[in-house]
Amino acid sequence: MDWDDAYANMAHIPGSESLPEAWAIAAAAYRDGSRRVEQDIPYGAHPRERFDLIHPDGVPKGLAVFVHGGYWMRLDKSFWTHYAEGACAAGWAVAMPSYRLAPDVRIAQITAQIGRAIPAMAGHIAGPIRLAGHSAGGHLVARMLCEDSPLPSDIARRIDHTLSISGVHDLRPLIRTQMNQTLHLDLGECAIESPALRMPVPDVRLTCWVGGGERPEFVRQSELLANIWTGLGAETSCVVDGDHHHFSVLDGLLDRNSPLTKAFVG
Repeated sequence: MDWDDAYANMAHIPGSESLPEAWAIAAAAYRDGSRRVEQDIPYGAHPRERFDLIHPDGVPKGLAVFVHGGYWMRLDKSFWTHYAEGACAAGWAVAMPSYRLAPDVRIAQITAQIGRAIPAMAGHIAGPIRLAGHSAGGHLVARMLCEDSPLPSDIARRIDHTLSISGVHDLRPLIRTQMNQTLHLDLGECAIESPALRMPVPDVRLTCWVGGGERPEFVRQSELLANIWTGLGAETSCVVDGDHHHFSVLDGLLDRNSPLTKAFVG
């Protein structure tokens, strides 16, 4: 098994080298558009410990959190703002955090950062909380549902659904990849930080969503968590979405009426 190839997304998507620039342009245009966007609200002392808050028209139904991916090593909140539109159009406020990246921090520290970010974001918006994350972000939101979640209990009780989009839920295969020269994962950290190896908080609701055209490892990772947590008492489902690849699978977040947005905030 070539584990580097198994987790290489862009290498298998034609034209993918242009995607980060396209995301940045679309996100900047959205921030300059009609929605009210509060930028760079701090949740910690580090310059990357900031989130943006995108407001809907009228009183929000609740808070929808989107955590970006990038294998815990790349990107920040500024690439993804436009993906708030579906949830905002459906009446939800959307918060998007940045976080510190490997190798400056380990994945366990990033988990702790998101555990601090969510209460800070929740302090701005009343009502229920929905979590969504993509790729590494899918791992991070699923990690919030584990028995040793860093979230305070009052915040955890407000979360009524979590959506892991193309998430990585068992970190052990990444030890065999070149990216581990940056992540520095070992089996001990994988045992703690892999949602698929942890007990979920009782009665949580989780949807794993993955594109049917993704690398087989991402389909396996989504099916794995939905399967194993069902046996541990969580309410789970897994959706394999058409022939979408690792990045086009996010396009549903642009449309309030898409199945993906309905899974997020419906």
